[in-house]
Amino acid sequence: MPATATLSAPQKALHKLGLVRDIDLALHLPLRYEDETRIVKLRDAREGESAQIEGTVTDNHVAFRPRRQLVVTVDDGSDTCVLRFFSFYPSQQKALAVGHRILARGELKGGFLGWTMVHPTCRAAGGALPQALTPVYPTTATLPQSYLRKAVQSGLARADLAETVPSELAPMLGLQAGWTLREALNFLHHPGPETSLMTLEDRSHPAWQRLKAEELLAQQLSQLQSKRERDELRAPHLAAAAGGLHEQLLQALPFALTSAQRRVGEEIARDLARPVPMHRLLQGDVGSGKTVVAALAAAVAIDAGWQCALMAPTEILAEQHFRKLIGWLEPLLAPRGLTVAWLTGGQKKKEREPMLERIASGEAALVVGTHAVIQEQVRFKRLALAVIDEQHRFGVAQRLALRGKMDEAGQEPHMLMMSATPIPRTLAMSYYADLDVSTLDELPPGRTPVITKVVADNRREEVVERIRAQLAQGRQVYWVCPLIEESEALDLTNATATHEALRAALPGVLVGLLHSRMPAAEKKAVMALFSGGQMGVLVSTTVIEVGVDVPNASLMVIEHAERFGLSQLHQLRGRVGRGAAASACVLLYSPGENGRLGETARARLKAMAETNDGFEIARRDLEIRGPGEFLGARQSGAPLLRFADLATDTHLLQAARELAPLMLDRFPESARRHVGRWLGGKSEYLKA
Repeated sequence: MPATATLSAPQKALHKLGLVRDIDLALHLPLRYEDETRIVKLRDAREGESAQIEGTVTDNHVAFRPRRQLVVTVDDGSDTCVLRFFSFYPSQQKALAVGHRILARGELKGGFLGWTMVHPTCRAAGGALPQALTPVYPTTATLPQSYLRKAVQSGLARADLAETVPSELAPMLGLQAGWTLREALNFLHHPGPETSLMTLEDRSHPAWQRLKAEELLAQQLSQLQSKRERDELRAPHLAAAAGGLHEQLLQALPFALTSAQRRVGEEIARDLARPVPMHRLLQGDVGSGKTVVAALAAAVAIDAGWQCALMAPTEILAEQHFRKLIGWLEPLLAPRGLTVAWLTGGQKKKEREPMLERIASGEAALVVGTHAVIQEQVRFKRLALAVIDEQHRFGVAQRLALRGKMDEAGQEPHMLMMSATPIPRTLAMSYYADLDVSTLDELPPGRTPVITKVVADNRREEVVERIRAQLAQGRQVYWVCPLIEESEALDLTNATATHEALRAALPGVLVGLLHSRMPAAEKKAVMALFSGGQMGVLVSTTVIEVGVDVPNASLMVIEHAERFGLSQLHQLRGRVGRGAAASACVLLYSPGENGRLGETARARLKAMAETNDGFEIARRDLEIRGPGEFLGARQSGAPLLRFADLATDTHLLQAARELAPLMLDRFPESARRHVGRWLGGKSEYLKA
């Protein structure tokens, strides 16, 4: 492969799009198609349609009103059409000289003054017309369609498209006979003019089905391969001892476990007792009690003489875990001479040094913290269990770094990943196929359902009235403002302005402000006042999205709710309804300039109003915006599906899932070639 420095601008652009191998070019499919196979007479044309006309140039001049433009008139014998170019070159003006016969293709607009086309594509008439639809490929500014078309065509000609799915297994994919990969790709790059554009656009054409099935099979094979490779690795054997720390913790807890917590706890205990690294995802709705399940797993590891690390994405969430775990575990650890350590990026050196020493000596049996847990200077004596909360917020590299903290030669730590964003079934079958999934599907008793109201911004005063009523009953209120990185300064101003307005509207009430730019000590002080009940209203950016537990808070107001993702709205709503009081969530939205909400925003707010079920929310989120939200940083390694759609291609996913183990067992070489073709080197990341 040539060094990138010696590449031309278009070649660099190809590399940037990931089009490096011949097969990458062959699999770079058109976004849409243009029909250059026929010529339309202007008298038969329809307003707004894209058409190709052939005619003689009868006029060519540069006009200066309303701005400089090249105006060319073409007569096709049935009518005339004016072509307008607002940016043009002298060579273009010359090619469209009076008397030249040309082909022009573009959108036809009709008015009182006749037909016009703005910036059509033009070429000299004569010669045969194409026999197939012309592909229009996804591209970048420095990569012209003409260059890309040639590159794709030569990649398609050179690529090895030999069948990788053995003929005796192919029927399991349930595909229409007669569509090999080569035929499917040739067809999709150059479909005939008689092809239904609808079957190409909705990807229901047999050629599309072929590609989607192969892509899903590659993903299933690579996931299964990485799972099998991990099953070859060794991990500490951690069995819960009778009368040990695990049982003591169960007896000391101030509440009884739900049946879901008991079931999931047993699944994890069985994994820990095996000498193979656990790789389990614990999913449960907001407030379903994941922390106590993690504490029970930690107790098993500590009882067996090992250490456990728990890493959370934000300091607030890490601190909440820390407070709960200290309360439950420290009284049981102290008699054994063991402690719980706390590590964050903002710690002072004098606080941090003793923590690092305790971790290195093994005295700190449990280490809780943020990304600081994976920093170079953190040395564990005997790490056996790594718990990662809100795992989609961490990258592949960060998860690998935590695994790398284990010093025992030839051994891997057990991994427990937790997520409050429930994962829809199709996602669990595809992107998370390499994980064992445990689900907490019931809430602890005493949690009240939250009523959700969608309210337009112009009814703000009614919302403030509702806040007054809640405060009068001794309740507390969250008011969340969005913080979108591109406009961070603007949004901080918004949060500050809301804070000032609420202070003015609620005299005598302590109204706090919390945002990500505040120093850690200040954030801590604000949270302490709110948790302690002295602060009535907390105005915050999304730093409180996860991990804030104030049972007395009964009202959540989310400003500009249309700017939040669905799972984020659901997470925020989960901050209320944690006590016995009836709770509500108000989604304040601002219609756009046209007075209407966008379709996606409307679908999100409707879903929030209709259901509190995290799994239903997750399913709708997948429908609305695809898998990216759930995968978070996992997608930096596991590439998102380019062709298959989990919402509509479940039957293909199921077939690929059943075929993968057979192919891996009986045709390992075909399986290797298939994964190499579709994923290149990217499948390595799935091992994290």
